[in-house]
Amino acid sequence: MSDIAVLKAMIQDHAKVPLEINQYGKKKVVLAESDKYSITINDMPKDDEVIIVKADIFGPPDEIFKGNKGECKRADFVIVANTDGKKFILCIEMKAGKGGGEAGIIQQLKGAKCFVVYCQEIGQLFWKNKDFLKDYEYRFVSIKKISIAKKETRNKNAPLHDQPDNMLKISSPSHLTFNRLV
Repeated sequence: MSDIAVLKAMIQDHAKVPLEINQYGKKKVVLAESDKYSITINDMPKDDEVIIVKADIFGPPDEIFKGNKGECKRADFVIVANTDGKKFILCIEMKAGKGGGEAGIIQQLKGAKCFVVYCQEIGQLFWKNKDFLKDYEYRFVSIKKISIAKKETRNKNAPLHDQPDNMLKISSPSHLTFNRLV
């Protein structure tokens, strides 16, 4: 069973975001924060190659942890993709306006990574798949100013966003594609 198939079997349906078809017949996903705002990511991988999870509905462990370092926070979404031999885990935090401070966003992105590591342990221990979610590359993305005028979404010379502290910062997103985020 593939990692994506295991995740789809492991995670509740209400925590998953389904793929849709855009006007060109290609896969897309609409990431929405309640009814307030949303973004669309086009050119998504095939259904059996990707899962999109609403990570922020995973309850904060504040009954155990104090949360002094932000360890109870979560980013909004996690996308796990295994396509064409490339394995990526994208942690995405969205803000309608300028959003919270960068330190808070970093904590949310770190919390999303902790959620993925938790899923990885479940896959390895309970699904008895010792290589579950191994060799995936992490990408961290912060998307702000979602509800204002659209402009270019990414600096072509941006550094690799493989750590929460080096997140890809997108402001006023327009025509996001999966490959531009990884």
